[in-house]
Amino acid sequence: MQTKVIVADDHPLFREAMKQVLPQLIEDCQVIEAESFYQLEQCLADNPDTDLVLMDLHMPGNKGFVGLNLIKSEYPAVAVVMVSATETAQIVHRAFTFGASGYIPKSSPFDVIKTAISSVMLGETWMPEALAREVQIAQSEQDDFAEKITSLTPQQFKVLTMIADGQLNKQIAYDLNIQETTVKHHVSSILRKLNVINRTQAGVLFNQLEVEDSAQQIAEG
Repeated sequence: MQTKVIVADDHPLFREAMKQVLPQLIEDCQVIEAESFYQLEQCLADNPDTDLVLMDLHMPGNKGFVGLNLIKSEYPAVAVVMVSATETAQIVHRAFTFGASGYIPKSSPFDVIKTAISSVMLGETWMPEALAREVQIAQSEQDDFAEKITSLTPQQFKVLTMIADGQLNKQIAYDLNIQETTVKHHVSSILRKLNVINRTQAGVLFNQLEVEDSAQQIAEG
């Protein structure tokens, strides 16, 4: 049975390297490439039976963990491994709370990358051993936020992204091709689940999904 893996990264050299590594680890492996989050969404739509996604945290079109949430809400069976130059404990922990199966720093040697991918394909989770203790400390600070966000349905999450972009109910209804009354019901449910009182607070909470750190200033991804 063929295993489908999507390598979603805007760096051609990384995608090429993964095309060489993955067939060594996975028998009968089909490697699909995407250089932006928009391409990744299309690849998943065309290949809903994808087994694994390797996704650059800072790839074009992906705002922090927004992309990870979208994938896990629409394709819950797909294992997602985040790949990034960022190696802070809070970011690594946040990846797992939002459904990632693994987190691979781009500074990792290929032997470590192979170990990480092999572990995830066996149904395990993987993170850098050196960060494991720090991640445990960061866990309690972020679990409540993650629980609120992951309680949203896929449609509610889409509506929340539009609220955060400043769209009004009428605009959201038009873009999603639904009734404005349906949007109002979604907004009410979103406010209740996030335990906020208005759209502004919901947007502020949503923006915590975005990732900003010094590593981005050094190298994107």
